[in-house]
Amino acid sequence: MAFTLPTDVEQRPVAVIGAGTLGRRIALMFATRGGEVRIHDRSQPAGEAAKAYVEEHLAEVAGRVEGGTPGRVEVTDDLAEALSGAWLIVEAVPERLELKKSVFAELDAAAESDAILASNSSSYPTSQFIDRVGHPERVVNMHFYMPPVQNAVDLMSDGRTDPAVLAFLKEELPKYGVFPFEAHKESTGFIFNRIWAAIKRESLEVVAEGVSTPQDVDRMWEINMGTPAGPFRMMDRVGLDVVLDIEEHYATERPGLPEGPRKLLKQYVEAGHLGVKTGRGFYDDYSDGNAEG
Repeated sequence: MAFTLPTDVEQRPVAVIGAGTLGRRIALMFATRGGEVRIHDRSQPAGEAAKAYVEEHLAEVAGRVEGGTPGRVEVTDDLAEALSGAWLIVEAVPERLELKKSVFAELDAAAESDAILASNSSSYPTSQFIDRVGHPERVVNMHFYMPPVQNAVDLMSDGRTDPAVLAFLKEELPKYGVFPFEAHKESTGFIFNRIWAAIKRESLEVVAEGVSTPQDVDRMWEINMGTPAGPFRMMDRVGLDVVLDIEEHYATERPGLPEGPRKLLKQYVEAGHLGVKTGRGFYDDYSDGNAEG
């Protein structure tokens, strides 16, 4: 089914559903063109923390986007208020399939008829949660990594997405300082995440076997690859609970993956050491539990 693309996007807001680590970073990027971004979260403290994060970094990030200018961010726990007039809605809720199915049913029912519904899911293709959606032609995976530092974005059809939606997003997203790449067939983990998952998994296995330590693996990575952070520091930034959820999902789809990485992650998660957001993960030098790299 054909979809009528949104118009006047520069005058219309973008809505982000979820105020977590990635939700707030996605909102930051969409606030770089002078427009309005609305963050929806049922937790008022989470919403306010997300707004503070965007406002703290917006001027600097907008200055790095060609033609960028700081916009504004609003927070609301009212879904209808968040969606009103929005041309793009980005779901960034936890990686639970039933939750995503429920959220997309709500979005499809309440969003503007020309709004694009995008999922930031890191491990689920949108084809798995559109069974309650009446207009799957406007639904797409739009997976972010860790903006504003890592600004590549995966785009992937739900199998019924109007190709015009993908073409439209490829044209629009670079205007916000993010750069889309299309997965041309359904792929759990999309493009870069599949490659990154293998790196994470082997890094975890090396430590699980007692061959090395997180700190030494990271330092070797930094020296050899010329990057400021290695795999373990980056996993701490994402959240070790999130990393574990993703690994569990991969293991369900691909029997035979080694158990060592998941066992190691579970030790940290069960101890409450989730990384930056709890002040301790593979590293314990996060003085502010809410600090973000």
